[in-house]
Amino acid sequence: MPSCEIGLIGLAVMGQNLALNIAQHGFKISVYNRTASKVDDTLTRAKNEGNLPVEGHKDLPSFIDSIAKPRKIILLVKAGPAVDKILDDVVPLLAKGDMVIDGGNEWFESTEARTTKMEALGFKYLGMGVSGGEDGARYGPALMPGGSPDAYEALKPIVEKIAAQVEEGPCVSYIGPGGSGNYVKMVHNGIEYGDMELIAEAYDLLKRLGGLTNDDLNEVFKRWNQGELQSFLIEITADIFTQVDEYDNHHRLIDKILDVAGSKGTGMWTVQEAARRGVPIPTIQSALDMRYISVFKKLRVDASRVFPKRPLATQDKERLIKDVQDALYCSKICSYAQGMILLRVASDEQKWNLNLAEIARGWKGGCIIRAKFLDRIRSAFTKNKELQSLLLDESFAEEIKEREAGWRRVVSMAQQQGIPVAALSASLSYFDAASSDHLPLNLVQAQRDYFGAHTYKRIDRTDGPHHTIWARTTEL
Repeated sequence: MPSCEIGLIGLAVMGQNLALNIAQHGFKISVYNRTASKVDDTLTRAKNEGNLPVEGHKDLPSFIDSIAKPRKIILLVKAGPAVDKILDDVVPLLAKGDMVIDGGNEWFESTEARTTKMEALGFKYLGMGVSGGEDGARYGPALMPGGSPDAYEALKPIVEKIAAQVEEGPCVSYIGPGGSGNYVKMVHNGIEYGDMELIAEAYDLLKRLGGLTNDDLNEVFKRWNQGELQSFLIEITADIFTQVDEYDNHHRLIDKILDVAGSKGTGMWTVQEAARRGVPIPTIQSALDMRYISVFKKLRVDASRVFPKRPLATQDKERLIKDVQDALYCSKICSYAQGMILLRVASDEQKWNLNLAEIARGWKGGCIIRAKFLDRIRSAFTKNKELQSLLLDESFAEEIKEREAGWRRVVSMAQQQGIPVAALSASLSYFDAASSDHLPLNLVQAQRDYFGAHTYKRIDRTDGPHHTIWARTTEL
């Protein structure tokens, strides 16, 4: 007689931790992994962490048979072909009405295709974004499920218990149909890229222009975490500055880490999606570009010898700290504004009917970008569901006006001193362009029409488009 309420396939650290999280909340879970030793590891952890109700299986048929119908099976395997391979093995063992939940960072169109295929076979399918890293999976992640609404209703009693809990409720709700859950997770990760790069640039400015020590930086970031910048990433950044190097306890670890950053694909997907839908996201784009630039370490070192830079330390450190704080906060508003516009455009085009206020609420706990700031975003979209940009929210607009001067001073100073601030400056340029009633793109349209007859519209006429036979003054 099946005794497990849910099953999970894929027992790497995230899978193990999510399984233990589910079990700790009183749901008996069956687990399976192709590598049998992972099953043993999970059962040992379950025993050591309080005899949690976890049942392990080393073959798929017994695993499937152990789960009560309609079966609920979470996949936490590598995105792409690995998911299709597991589905090929699992589907013949399922019964009509069973449901599969893919918890990986999957490309949203792959989830949409699998949803259609599974529903045609009589099964239900969800693509569920899981954010929060290893600790989040174990103690409460932010979850972003999209796909079959019936599947979500069946899964809801479990995910509402295991998700991160905040004052407004569990950090999970039904996102929408198809691949919308994966899409929201993708944009979340893109915003995460932007947040991390902005914080890194703030650190670099304070260190190189302000001469702040690691202890000073720890104090500044701890102070910032008590105010408007309060967030998980600011909190852990403060901690990072105090970590002593295990190989040399006279130095801090941060000063020994190579300045080359990796990326796993969701940032790139976000940028590609924005380009495909015609949505500008320069803060996220610049964050991705900086990771790419960082990989060319030798080239950077060689070029630094050709173009040496010796930034001059500022004398007014407190002024610098305040200006960097203002620049970071304003840039953060622009970054989230970009992400939310992308979600709105995708929602309209895909007919997902995304609830931006609810998405912001769901990000408030458990996930990597969790922050006090998200309360404000939720409030803005609750007050005005048709809000086109956070820049047009009265509260955010007033805050930018109060901090704009410091933001501009920081970007200007950094550029004068040769310190790269790709995300801070991209955010400022985005703000200036997005709040300008005229851009010089009339000239671009004239150029396009001149060399390619691409036509243009006029500001003084409603007919068109128009094309001009341009008078040439020189031979081409």
